[in-house]
Amino acid sequence: MNIIERIVAKDESALRLLMDEYGDMLLRTASLLLKDRQSAEEAVQDTFIQAYTKMSQLKEPDRLKAWLIRIVVNRCRMRQRTWSWRNIFPAGGSELQTNEDADFTAGAEELFMVEWHNVRLAESMRNLDYLYRECLTLYYFHEMSIREISEQLNTSENTIKSRLARGRTLLKKILVKEGHFL
Repeated sequence: MNIIERIVAKDESALRLLMDEYGDMLLRTASLLLKDRQSAEEAVQDTFIQAYTKMSQLKEPDRLKAWLIRIVVNRCRMRQRTWSWRNIFPAGGSELQTNEDADFTAGAEELFMVEWHNVRLAESMRNLDYLYRECLTLYYFHEMSIREISEQLNTSENTIKSRLARGRTLLKKILVKEGHFL
């Protein structure tokens, strides 16, 4: 019995396996889309709850990853629209955890520089409007095609292309202004 069938059968251990397999990727996605770690964690938790309760609605099991990404993106959109006290008292110190897949044969200085650039890039992306962060995250971090992003967000391909171009331009301006060059 595969993980999807086990979740449909309400096997909680299968949910833990799903969380272990996709949790970090979804958290990185939500962290890039939202501006604080706590909201990102809540969006990911909501994603897993929804996946657990609605797994039977997944028509194409080979598209599980895309389905989970769609849920987390929608959860992030909902969080962006919902006003909360966090807008008045934003959480500080929300960092992406990025060097899990780093090549440990590299020198300490090289690893530090990669981590530093990743953190700077993530911080700069957080300064973009949500629409641009969303498209850039799906395109660059999930390596989705424009067509896939269009389907995922239920938006025309031309709109996605436009948001990517505008997002890249704005991100470049932010990085140049802050003195961080790509």
